[in-house]
Amino acid sequence: METFVAVVEGGNFTEAARRLEMSAVMVGKYVRQLEDSLGARLLERTTRRQGLTDAGRVYYEDSKRALEYVRVAETSIERLRASPSGTLRISAPTTFGACVITPLVATFQRTYPLVHIELELSNRVVDLIDEGFDMAIRIGELGDVDLVAKPLTMYRMVICASPDYLARYGHPQTPHDLSAHHCLSHTVWNSRNAWKLKGWDEVQPPIEPSFTCNDGNGLRMAALAGAGLLLQPEVLVAQDLASGALISVLQTYLPEPRAVHIVHRQDRRPLPKLTRFIGHLLAHIREQETH
Repeated sequence: METFVAVVEGGNFTEAARRLEMSAVMVGKYVRQLEDSLGARLLERTTRRQGLTDAGRVYYEDSKRALEYVRVAETSIERLRASPSGTLRISAPTTFGACVITPLVATFQRTYPLVHIELELSNRVVDLIDEGFDMAIRIGELGDVDLVAKPLTMYRMVICASPDYLARYGHPQTPHDLSAHHCLSHTVWNSRNAWKLKGWDEVQPPIEPSFTCNDGNGLRMAALAGAGLLLQPEVLVAQDLASGALISVLQTYLPEPRAVHIVHRQDRRPLPKLTRFIGHLLAHIREQETH
């Protein structure tokens, strides 16, 4: 039943096999066995496409409900365990997740080794229910009002450059100076959201980036090598700023910080693995902010 649902949602046997970590041949075998036991064809398959039969559509919906009942039954047993265990699926923005969440996953698992954590780093807003995530980290707008949200920290940006670059081109004093500098930009930025700074009401001159990259750490490495001015999250370059490898500039013009929240599904009895991990995040990040 689980294999059949994976085939429908994945669109083909190959994708279902990848999700279930089995061969496509085995996926096909399970589907054929299911059709034989039910005495009905569930999938219409041709060389170019695959679709559900009428029986397949009905069985798919009932299968999803049945599998959800199984999940509920399993989690009800997990709640009874004294020590948190099982798989915890988390979604987090790429940079914040890599720099902040990943190290805290490691320290959490030292205390709770029976918890297996799957962390997906992506800047897309996932659907916790449809995609099976236990929690997510959201920056800025929360979106789904049906989720429980807990404030975690603030997401701050910083403008910085290497000492070598600043020695060659000078320290910018106002955003007007950016037009005379090499600015490093993220590929997804555009004229509406790139280098928009606080407290600067004048018309911003166009900035033609000297280097663009689709990865924040790639931009960081370019800045460390003296390529230009970097506008990126503070968490990405905190160690570089502390060591002096990068120097912060234009502090009074930085974009407004945005709130970071932990969000999870509403549940009157959250699983121990979730509540302990949330508590771990809150405690450690607040401790870091007090030092």
